[in-house]
Amino acid sequence: MKTLLLLFAVIFSVPFLPQSQAQLPHGTIYGTKPSKVAMVEATKLEAFMNKETRTSTTVHGRVIKVTKEKGGWFDIDAGGGKVIAAHFKNYGINTPASLAGHMVIAEGVAQKTFIADDLQHFAGDTVTGKKQHQVKTDPKRRLTFEVTGLMVE
Repeated sequence: MKTLLLLFAVIFSVPFLPQSQAQLPHGTIYGTKPSKVAMVEATKLEAFMNKETRTSTTVHGRVIKVTKEKGGWFDIDAGGGKVIAAHFKNYGINTPASLAGHMVIAEGVAQKTFIADDLQHFAGDTVTGKKQHQVKTDPKRRLTFEVTGLMVE
């Protein structure tokens, strides 16, 4: 009798367990609904920005991974091995880990930031003008994206 009760308890409690890999339906929105006007592919974002260090835009791309669910931190594929580090402006928005691999439309502010090698170069310049180390000829920039709204495609 006890095993029968235990069996029924297990059978009826399984549907109430949280689903770890829940599928995100098309059109799921986090934050505000992004505008699709003047949308730029994530692979062409750096070329779109040209020499600007900061610009407001809407980006269409694939999420590589969710780095931190709380606050909505994730990476978008920028093509050619490059990554756009994205996070929500509103820290109260949480993104599920199942967002990885989905195509998204994100609206916000894209920004080019210097990587550590460039910052070290600037720190290496002394008052007399002598440089502490050699400058790299190919300075790389990192793209960040502060998201106000995201929609799953």
